[in-house]
Amino acid sequence: MDLRKKASEISARLLEFYGNPEWREPFPPLDELVSTILSQNTNDLNRDRAFRNLRKRFPTWEAVRDANETEVIDAIRSAGLANQKGPRIQEVLREITRQCGQLDLGFLAEKSSEEVVSWLMQFKGVGPKTAAIVAQFSLNKPAFPVDTHIYRVTGRTGLRPTGLSVEKAHQHLADLFPPEDYYAAHLNIIRLGREICKSRQPDCIHCPINKYCNYYSEKLAERDRKSS
Repeated sequence: MDLRKKASEISARLLEFYGNPEWREPFPPLDELVSTILSQNTNDLNRDRAFRNLRKRFPTWEAVRDANETEVIDAIRSAGLANQKGPRIQEVLREITRQCGQLDLGFLAEKSSEEVVSWLMQFKGVGPKTAAIVAQFSLNKPAFPVDTHIYRVTGRTGLRPTGLSVEKAHQHLADLFPPEDYYAAHLNIIRLGREICKSRQPDCIHCPINKYCNYYSEKLAERDRKSS
C-alpha cells in the first residue's frame, strides 16, 4: 500500500476508535516552550508538577531568567534532569531577551510553521519535537511532533523506515499525513502507544490498526510457521 494512503487510513481508523482527541488548554508559546523542555525524558504528570512549581515560585518569566540557578533547579526537581533543564531554560530565556528585547514570542504567530520550527531550534536543548509542539499546539500551525510512542508505532506499522532517526522522522511523517490530520493523528497515535502498542507486550489482538501493521503481520507469520 502507498504510504500516504496507509497513513490516511490509519488516521481515519484511530479517529473511529478514539474519536476526536482534545489537547489541554493551549499555553502561550513561551509557556509551551518551557513546558515542553520540562517534558523531555519524563512523563506528563512530572512535567506539569514542575511547571506549576516554577510558576508558583517565580511570578514572571523575567524572574525565572534572572533567578539564582539553584532556585530554578529546585523548583523543577520533579521533572527530572533538573540540573540540566534549569540552566537550559534560563539560557533560552536570556537569548530570547537578547534577540527580541523582551520575553514574548507572540511574533511567531506571523511566521510559517517551517519558520517557527527553524527559529526555535536555534536554542540549545530545543529539538524538532519541542519546536513542533510549540508550532502545532500553541500557534495552531501544521507540524508533526514525534515522541517515543509515535516513533515506535510508526516503525511497527512501517510508516517510517526502521533505521530512520527520530530527528528525520518529523519531516518524513509530516510528508505522509495530510496537514489537516496532524493534530488528531499525533494525539491518537500517542494514546495508542501508551495503551495498546506498548514497548513491551503490545496488545496486538485488540489494536484497531493491526491490519495495517507490519509487526503484527510478522507475528502472525511466525506463529503459523511454528504451528506448521
